[in-house]
Amino acid sequence: MADQDDDIVLSELNDEELVQQMHDDLYDGLADEIVEGTQILLERGWTPYDTLTKALVEGMRIVGVDFRDGILFVPEVLMAANAMKAGMGVLRPLLAETGAPKMGKMVIGTVKGDIHDIGKNLVGMMMEGAGFEVVDIGINIDVDTYLKALEEHQPDILGMSALLTTTMPYMKVVIDTLVEKGIRSDYVVLVGGAPLNEAFAENIGADAYCRDAAVAVETAKDWMSRRQGSALAST
Repeated sequence: MADQDDDIVLSELNDEELVQQMHDDLYDGLADEIVEGTQILLERGWTPYDTLTKALVEGMRIVGVDFRDGILFVPEVLMAANAMKAGMGVLRPLLAETGAPKMGKMVIGTVKGDIHDIGKNLVGMMMEGAGFEVVDIGINIDVDTYLKALEEHQPDILGMSALLTTTMPYMKVVIDTLVEKGIRSDYVVLVGGAPLNEAFAENIGADAYCRDAAVAVETAKDWMSRRQGSALAST
């Protein structure tokens, strides 16, 4: 029996319809369709940056809103993020060539003693979907590894994740070390994970607590616009 979606031929849609369809396909986690749609827009002369922002980032924004509001759950969001990743696979080399603007850069990792990575991966994918460059340094990350990654990649944002109450205090170890080295103010530090809350983030000296990936993206965008605003004000 023919699937209903077989009736839709992406190449026959006009640009506006195609972008709308890509938002729907992202929402449904259809990676092959996203790759095809991305290639069609590029063939029609769309810039890689416009394709990224109007088709993919906007589609992920809709996913993020519904995730935040409890309409979508982690499995659906992971599927959407994987579809986004497939589209990014086409765009990333082209974006690098054209020097397209980035929202900012983030280093993210799960703290020492903790090997949970679904939340971290989701944040990374959603951040990339919002136009950030993301360097995921993995799980069970000690302070020296964080410091090396910060030095090597020079990000705007450091993201730390913990899912165990026993590993949460290690976030403070990392932040205290940044303070000792006089580099704390160089980075926006975002923390997240099921057992955390805003009071904990404040106590350890983080800039913000992000209860989920959608909030992480909103918070990161907010901090970047503030930083860019203050940078412009000081020039």
